[in-house]
Amino acid sequence: MEQKAKNVSPFSNESRNAYVVEHLTSSMLALLREKPLANISISELCSEAGVGRTSFYRNFAEKEDIIKGYMKRLSQDWADKCKSTPNIPIRETVRIVFSHFEENRDVYSLLNNRGLVYLLKDIILDLCGFNPDQEIVAAYSSAYVGFFLYGWIEVWFRRGMRDTVEEIISYLPQQ
Repeated sequence: MEQKAKNVSPFSNESRNAYVVEHLTSSMLALLREKPLANISISELCSEAGVGRTSFYRNFAEKEDIIKGYMKRLSQDWADKCKSTPNIPIRETVRIVFSHFEENRDVYSLLNNRGLVYLLKDIILDLCGFNPDQEIVAAYSSAYVGFFLYGWIEVWFRRGMRDTVEEIISYLPQQ
C-alpha cells in the first residue's frame, strides 16, 4: 500500500528516536529527584515523557540504560580529550575527569544520592582503553588505571564531592 503524504511523519526515524531518548531522559531525571529508580515504573516513565512503551523498548532494554546513555553523552567531551592525547599523564586525566564532575555536580549528586554511581564503571573502563580481548599486559594495565580512577571517583562522591580537583591531584605522584 502506498503511503499518502498526510500519513507520513515529518520526522525521520533518527529524529523520532532522538525525541524519545531526550524526553525519556529528562523524565527519568525528574522522577529520580522524587524517588529511587526501583520505584519508577516503565509505565510511569513513559507517561511522564509522553511516549509509548514501544518507543521505550525500541531504544532501551531497561531503565538503567537511559542513565548509562545520558552519562555516556555527558562524558563524551572529557573522554574525547583524554583519548585524543597520546600518553596523557594520569594527573591530567584526573584533572579532566574530576573537572567534568564538578561542572555537572547537580546531576552526579542526584545519581550518587540514588546509588547509581556504579553505572560510571564501564564508561571509565572504556576511557582507559580496557578490552578483555587485549594482550594480558594491556588488559591488566588498562583495568588497573580504570579501576583506580573509578575508585577515586566513588570515594569523592561518598565524601560529598567536597574535595577540589587540585586537592585530589595533589595526592598523585609527580610525573
